[in-house]
Amino acid sequence: MIDRRTLLAAVPLLATLPRAAWAQQLETAKVLCGFPAGGTTDAVSRRVADKLRGAYARVALVDNKAGAGGRLAAEEVSRSAPDGSTMLLTPASIVTLYPHIYTRLGYGPRDLRPVSTACHISFGFGVGPAVPESVRDIKGFLAWAKANPEQANYASPGAGTPPHFIGALLAKESGLDLRHVPYKGSAPGIQDLLGGQVAAMSSPVGDYLPHLKSGKLRLLATSGKQRSKLVPDVATYAEQGFPALTVSEWYGFFLPGKASDEVTQRAAAAIATAVSSPDVVEAFAQLGLEASANSPAELAKAVADETAAWGPVVKRVGFKPEA
Repeated sequence: MIDRRTLLAAVPLLATLPRAAWAQQLETAKVLCGFPAGGTTDAVSRRVADKLRGAYARVALVDNKAGAGGRLAAEEVSRSAPDGSTMLLTPASIVTLYPHIYTRLGYGPRDLRPVSTACHISFGFGVGPAVPESVRDIKGFLAWAKANPEQANYASPGAGTPPHFIGALLAKESGLDLRHVPYKGSAPGIQDLLGGQVAAMSSPVGDYLPHLKSGKLRLLATSGKQRSKLVPDVATYAEQGFPALTVSEWYGFFLPGKASDEVTQRAAAAIATAVSSPDVVEAFAQLGLEASANSPAELAKAVADETAAWGPVVKRVGFKPEA
């Protein structure tokens, strides 16, 4: 990930584009989002699309192609015209994790061309009223879980998601049987965490932010390489002795696989400009996201590296999807 200074430095890329690229400005650009309106992916899509309007294309809109955990949108973009008029905004897991857990995908590495990240997120492990107030870190939670095996569970936004695998790895690393309770999204899981129906939850850091100041929830760890800027007082898993749980996720833009270099670079420059806007940076922060753009080559390397890294994790956890 790059910092804001580097991100701003990417903006002059716009000036290097051929004049012909600007003369052929798109009439309409469509950002496909594989999740319903109102969620984080949708919010990121709309914030960036607002900035693309009038700059990258005369009209820029978001199309929520929800279904199959985000796979439907990826499939549609892979089949779209490679002229830059259709882009995918997706969490990394759709292109890095899913190839390891779904035997049949309607897209592959060559079908989606990396453009740029928009932001990144780390995950947190939080507890609610079902866990004693004295528990303030991961080792404290594990000691409590060992003493109370019938209550030792954790929620996640869904089976097969990065937060699910983080919790499963925590169980493997600690040697405890932590029961996974999957939900259809973060919101219902957080509600049950607040109500004490589940002991803990592995979920994006942003999900906890509204409840931390009130003391209704406690965040025990975050999953990034460094502490999250949003909760700097919370130690990472690695700091607490669990480096294998270092996981973060970016949201990235992709074009159809056959998009040209010129089309890809123009899209990347427009996205860098969009996510460097102060209002977008602030809006992302309120969602628990940190704005971050990079180059097509850097995103392609991230996809390759993270795809390779997820393989051993999925094998170790032994997860098999239902469909």
